[in-house]
Amino acid sequence: QVHLVESGGGVVQAGGSLRLSCLASGPTFGTYDMNWFRQAPGKEREFVASLNWRGDPSYADSVKGRFTVSRDLAKNTLYLQMDNLKPEDTAMYLCNAHLAYDFWGQGTQVTVSS
Repeated sequence: QVHLVESGGGVVQAGGSLRLSCLASGPTFGTYDMNWFRQAPGKEREFVASLNWRGDPSYADSVKGRFTVSRDLAKNTLYLQMDNLKPEDTAMYLCNAHLAYDFWGQGTQVTVSS
């Protein structure tokens, strides 16, 4: 069982930055893949970024070059640094841990005003 708690969302103007955090508890952090997803009202949940257990990142094309995923093993925390934010980045951002099952946090809202 993995428990995930996201934080760091908020309201920011276009071009601004935010850093999201996902605190994980349960199985040893860093031994499983973790992902960031987002879901805007009326839209399907979409993949944003991932960091596999080895620490290799990958990104959706829509955020490549603007978002950076990282982790702090000592703090059991996954991060998503979001720069040059755009109004279309507005969504609920959810942290996911992928083991034999998928575990999800409650999400943190990001709103980007134009």
